[in-house]
Amino acid sequence: MKKIILRGRVFSGGGTGSFFTNLPWVRSQFKETLGFNPYPGTLNLQLSSKTDVKELRNITKGIKIKSPEGFREGRCFRALIMEKLWGAVVVPDVPGYPHNLLEILAPVNLRETLGLKDGVEIKVTVWLE
Repeated sequence: MKKIILRGRVFSGGGTGSFFTNLPWVRSQFKETLGFNPYPGTLNLQLSSKTDVKELRNITKGIKIKSPEGFREGRCFRALIMEKLWGAVVVPDVPGYPHNLLEILAPVNLRETLGLKDGVEIKVTVWLE
C-alpha cells in the first residue's frame, strides 16, 4: 500500500475541528470506518513544503466522509503521527480550504499526549487508500 510522509508545523486553529468532531454523524462514521471515536478537535499542521501540499491535494482516493444536507463532504486517510500514535488525516471538500493545512484526528488529545506546542514540526505518515 502506498504511503506518503508529510511534515508540518503545529498551530492553533479556530475551533472548527472541535465542532465538526463532536457531530454525532461524524463520530459514528469515524468509529465505523477508522475504528475509533475521535478526540473532540483536530491537530492542525501547516505543511512545510510545496511538494507535500501538491501531493496531498492530488490524492483522489481515501475513506469518504458522507454528510447530511447542509454540510460538505470530505475524505480521510489512516495516519501514523510521529511514528507513535495512529489516527487519521482529514481532507475536507470545502471551496477555498487552505491547501497547506493538514487536520489530524486521533482517539486522544495529540497536543497533550505528545507534548506538542505551536511551532513544533512533526512528521505524519499517511496511507493512501
